[in-house]
Amino acid sequence: MRYFSVFHVQNMKQLSFGITLIRHGETRYNKEGLLQGQAIDCPLSEIGLQQAEAAGRYLKDVKFSNVFVSDMLRAQQTAETIMKLNSNCSGLQMVSEPLLKEKSFGIAEGKRVQDMREMATAAGQSFLSFTPPNGETEEQVKERVKRFLEKMLGQIGAEHWDDRGEDEASLSASQEMAPVEGKPDDGIRGFPVHALVATHGAYMCVAVRYFVEELNCPLPPGFDKTHMFSLSPNTGLCRFILTMRKEDDKFRISVIRCVFMHRGDHVKQ
Repeated sequence: MRYFSVFHVQNMKQLSFGITLIRHGETRYNKEGLLQGQAIDCPLSEIGLQQAEAAGRYLKDVKFSNVFVSDMLRAQQTAETIMKLNSNCSGLQMVSEPLLKEKSFGIAEGKRVQDMREMATAAGQSFLSFTPPNGETEEQVKERVKRFLEKMLGQIGAEHWDDRGEDEASLSASQEMAPVEGKPDDGIRGFPVHALVATHGAYMCVAVRYFVEELNCPLPPGFDKTHMFSLSPNTGLCRFILTMRKEDDKFRISVIRCVFMHRGDHVKQ
């Protein structure tokens, strides 16, 4: 399926950049259908390490200017593997960010995913929106997403705003409506600023819903919203283009566009 990333820039000072979200590789708990959340900091399994290496090979020639990673081991291992295999990450510092950690599942952590599904069904709620006792609500996770975005915009603005060049915010017409062709650099060709964000499945679900429903990120043509809000596979990739402006010494998102969602070509290959 071919769909398009629509990119629009107003005639004002601003900076556009890419953000690629990746879910960590498989852990033993993932394989056994158990919930990890925050209390269980499980390393990648052998398959998870292979998935991270596959993601690293897939992204090896994609340029990253920034790397932000959950402070949990499974996300850190995934990001480190990708950076090690990337031809442009030499000398780049990985930022460990607690705001990117997985949603807390409270008393359900360490139990079967199926147990939580049954708890959610009994409560008349969907699996991803259900909050087990002592767990985080979707609203609480969303607040962490918002705080991370503020920190990321601040860092990218501090590092790249002043030296971006007078015309950098205005890309050529060929960038607009650029076809998504299944290539590793889809959507970010020509963008000097591109952040890799390594995080977790439930956290990504909340972030994507926030982008679409509150930041008005349009869906790619032909893309099903149900699939948009589904759980990304281990090392699944989601990419967005953000345009930010500066107001009162703060950086804010003015436009956000989705390039692709839940891509797992590297694992299939």
